Amino acid sequence: MKGKYLLPAMFVALFAFSRIPNLMPQNFSVAYAFAFCAGVYFRGALGWWLPLGVMLATDLGLNCYYQHAHPDYEVWSGANLANLLFNYTAYAVLIFLGRRFQPQASLVGLLGGGLLGAILFYFITNTASWLFNPFNNPEYTKTLTGWFIALTRGTGGYPSTWEFFRNTLLSGGLFTVLFAAAQKLTAGAESPADKTAGASAPEAKDETEAGPEEVKA
Repeated sequence: MKGKYLLPAMFVALFAFSRIPNLMPQNFSVAYAFAFCAGVYFRGALGWWLPLGVMLATDLGLNCYYQHAHPDYEVWSGANLANLLFNYTAYAVLIFLGRRFQPQASLVGLLGGGLLGAILFYFITNTASWLFNPFNNPEYTKTLTGWFIALTRGTGGYPSTWEFFRNTLLSGGLFTVLFAAAQKLTAGAESPADKTAGASAPEAKDETEAGPEEVKA
């Protein structure tokens, strides 16, 4: 049973550690690979509630931290919470995408899936930032031009959205490969009992069924 619990524990530990404020560059996150790989490797309900539950717990903690450290941030505003909800929609899309892959898929295939998930996350969340505009950015007008600005340049005084996109792709690819490599290592650590657990025993031959030798005269 060791290998069964080791992989989820590693995923959760790395993701939780990565959410320490200012530890990583903006949008350089474990979250994209965490959601995608959870969909690949954790079947059943675990693949949904584990990543989404851990993300929710850490988001609540981060909101409390930012509210205390920066009282002028309206982290509990309706617009910000609606924007956060779109983040979870994007995470759910990544988990669903991971479900389309088999755990035995090649590293190259999983890397492609992780990068695709990062791209989808970028488009969904930046569209939500433009739509809800929780920080009232004047550039995010409700026009096609405003949406294009949200996807490319972003708001004034911050790095361009393309720089965030670069970090999203780099981190999505890097951590997907790391998670996939960890899965292969933990799979090798499983005991013979773990690997054969649930396997069906060969059915006994029906005594009334005659074999080829038995029907010969």
